[in-house]
Amino acid sequence: MRQRQDVAAPARHRGFAFRSGRPAGLALLLVPLFVLAAALAPAGSTARAALGPQAPIVAAGGPGSGTALGGFMIQSTALVEDPPEEVSRPGYATTGWYRAGPRSTVLAALLSAGVHPDPFHSTNQKLIPAADFEVPWWYRADFSVTGPEARTYLDFSGVISAADVYVNGRRVATADTVAGAYTRHELDVTALVGPGTNTVAFRIRPNDPKKHLTTGWLDWLQPPPDRNMGIVRDVVVRRSGPVVLRDAHVVTALAMPSMDTADLTVKALLRNDSSDTVTAVVAGAAGPAALTRQVTLAPGESRTVVFSAADHPGLRLRSPRVWWPAGMGGQPLYDLDLTVTVNGTASDTVRSAFGIREVRAPIDADGARQYRINGRPLLLKGAGWSPDAFLRWDRTYTEDRLAYVRDLGLNTLRLEGHLEPDEFFDLTDRYGILVLAGWECCNKWEGDFNPDGSGEEWDDADHAVARASMAAEAARLRHHPSVVSFLIGSDAAPDAEIESEYLAALKAADWDVPVVPSASGASAPVTGRSGMKMTGPYDWVPPAYWYDKRAGGASGFNSETSAGPSIPTLDTLRRMLTPAELETLWKEPSAPQYHRSPSRTFSTLALYNAALAGRYGSPADLGDYLRKAQLAQYENVRAQFEAYSRNAKDTEAPATGVIYWMLNSGWTSLHWQLIDRYLDQNGAYFGAKKANEPLHVQYGYDNRAVSVVNNRTTDVSGLNARLTLFNPDGTQTYDRTVSGVSVEGGGVTTTSLTVPATVAGRDTTHLARLLLTDGAGRELSRNVYWLSARSDVLAHADADWYHTPTTAYADLTGLNSMPPVSLDATATTTVSGSGVSTTTVTLRHPGTTRAPALFTDVDLVSASGTPLLPVRWSDNQITLWPGESVELTATRRPAEPGETGGAAPRVRVSGWNARTVTVPSR
Repeated sequence: MRQRQDVAAPARHRGFAFRSGRPAGLALLLVPLFVLAAALAPAGSTARAALGPQAPIVAAGGPGSGTALGGFMIQSTALVEDPPEEVSRPGYATTGWYRAGPRSTVLAALLSAGVHPDPFHSTNQKLIPAADFEVPWWYRADFSVTGPEARTYLDFSGVISAADVYVNGRRVATADTVAGAYTRHELDVTALVGPGTNTVAFRIRPNDPKKHLTTGWLDWLQPPPDRNMGIVRDVVVRRSGPVVLRDAHVVTALAMPSMDTADLTVKALLRNDSSDTVTAVVAGAAGPAALTRQVTLAPGESRTVVFSAADHPGLRLRSPRVWWPAGMGGQPLYDLDLTVTVNGTASDTVRSAFGIREVRAPIDADGARQYRINGRPLLLKGAGWSPDAFLRWDRTYTEDRLAYVRDLGLNTLRLEGHLEPDEFFDLTDRYGILVLAGWECCNKWEGDFNPDGSGEEWDDADHAVARASMAAEAARLRHHPSVVSFLIGSDAAPDAEIESEYLAALKAADWDVPVVPSASGASAPVTGRSGMKMTGPYDWVPPAYWYDKRAGGASGFNSETSAGPSIPTLDTLRRMLTPAELETLWKEPSAPQYHRSPSRTFSTLALYNAALAGRYGSPADLGDYLRKAQLAQYENVRAQFEAYSRNAKDTEAPATGVIYWMLNSGWTSLHWQLIDRYLDQNGAYFGAKKANEPLHVQYGYDNRAVSVVNNRTTDVSGLNARLTLFNPDGTQTYDRTVSGVSVEGGGVTTTSLTVPATVAGRDTTHLARLLLTDGAGRELSRNVYWLSARSDVLAHADADWYHTPTTAYADLTGLNSMPPVSLDATATTTVSGSGVSTTTVTLRHPGTTRAPALFTDVDLVSASGTPLLPVRWSDNQITLWPGESVELTATRRPAEPGETGGAAPRVRVSGWNARTVTVPSR
């Protein structure tokens, strides 16, 4: 179980107070704002002035139209004396206010305006006064409507933490009801909205994740000083006629195991918001099936209409197009289209997509949850997802990270809270990436049932917010085939009262995938065992740790685990740390690292740096520290995924799932990441990519055996597996090949190859090269290990929740004696008509020394040496022996304007003992 310590140093609040709405008060307004901006700006810079008002959006009339507000003007209530009724009227002057995007926290808007220095660099975030966010802030936007006959609604969620809502000078909702980040609200403002400009204003209250059912950052990163207060989802102006369609969705039932048919049940709520009795007709289609129904509704009446295969035979689909996770099949989707008409005039419409698939996750004989998608068991291999620290939504940035997930060979993401906007789940549907969604641990969400957390206990109002949050998220996520579970607890399972409330909300939403009581081993009164474990580690352990079936080792379903620190590349480190901080990184293991974690448990790199020095030798300088860090991270992450993959087919205590903690960080970080903030890839990334390649040969740290893992769905046979051992100087000490290796689709085969315990002439530190070829001799998988005749020794009896102590280290210091190698490198770049570029890099070991070029890393860089990111490599961080050559490809999406200056990228080659060289691509 994770422990949480929130660390925050409140700053003194400046306490300006003046009127900002009246022209007569303009002089009073300008001076304090100038002083405020100057005080908050970084040294040597000038904060940009607050911009003028946002242009009002136009919400057109018409059935089912919805228009998101384009953004807000925001200001602290400490700087606004005018009453809410005045602030929320059209024409109120917002001179000196700040622009915010349509989904923006307060701090995100201030950062965009240049008020504060780059919070990703050094300790700049400490310069942002937390006290400025201990008072409410105004969010204000104008809009106009066309089509006076239409009704008008405000539809929104994502308010952090709560808000009073005003429209045209009238309060339409209070913070007692508009509370919680995930509750959804629809306000009928028809009577208040008129021709011309209309205004909506939110008086946003401060956030505290210990006190509110919102979002927090636990021990992931240094929390933003505003604690994400703001509005982080769209506020939509909806228009309709007298009858509205709500809660339209499709429940699918796939015939198993044949998958020959699928029954669809379509449900939709009709609500008559007029003062007259009306006869409405709802019609449309679900996939290929046509639907129609006539309904008479009294004034204010709501009624759910249900279409089933019994009354609409077309809802029984023959040979349905079934949705699969990536690598198992395609990701087809169907459309649901419904329109309700009154007296022949369209009143409201709904359109959404849905997928057909079956998800089951029974508990196996060993108590582990085993996911089955469309009847096929699947090892869930994934990572924990983090949004941007300031909750800024960027579709391109999100899609880049999801493309990396596919590149890594992962199939799952876990969202512990921070449930992203709708577009995120549209993308995971399209990419075929499974999602484990759920609530956060250790703060208010677990205040009633996690004694180790920091959250306050619930009152009746909190129960209401929790029920509404569960209902809203269930309705939002249920049609996404990529969402395969909801975890109603994280580090602890809810008590009977809270669990029953969640389950009732999920049932009412027709939730049809497994509900998991917790991500830990905790059980709940109704749903029973979780089938998951949360036994760590979260800090450094040696690679062999993962093969032992105890604690976090490769058995069962580990919902979050890794060996902790993940030191970025030097390119990224130079962007996030000062020269002095870079020195501290490797010279002072016990020094607190601001970019590691606010938790005292994870504040230093002491365990990690001790292991680097103990296994690889004390670093001589920053460069030496970083090359050892990248080598160690590759080694460790590869072992984690390899152990779980190999053990997935064991007859006793098989591995059923592993979530690497984490995929990425929302901030510039030194731990828990396969991808850094700037989308650069370090050793952890390529270690995971290697372990999860489609057909993979690997070494077992526990039994020294060579196995082949087939991540494809089809069987393969006639393979050759070869094991060769070398000393660091290149001397070969052992070589053996076995032929006729077969492995079933989604299976594992352990070959007859085993690394001998002793070999004549072998050094303490040695290299093992594994090659997998087909019958024609074509290389299918290559994997290189650096091993030691002296094993890491773990003190399992002294293990705690976050790591297992190592009492003796493997000796890998022999790698330091490897002679330098100069590789031959050439590169060419081609660009497709769509702008996608492919750079082909050829590396060759000329054989000037018999030593291999170990852990050779290749980067695409601009003429100035800046990494060109994101990029997807066919392979990287490879090892070449004398006379060997390899061709690597790097694929990039269309470059941003001015990114490369129109020139082809350059290729930088470096490595453990490869001399650094940069060559042009032609």
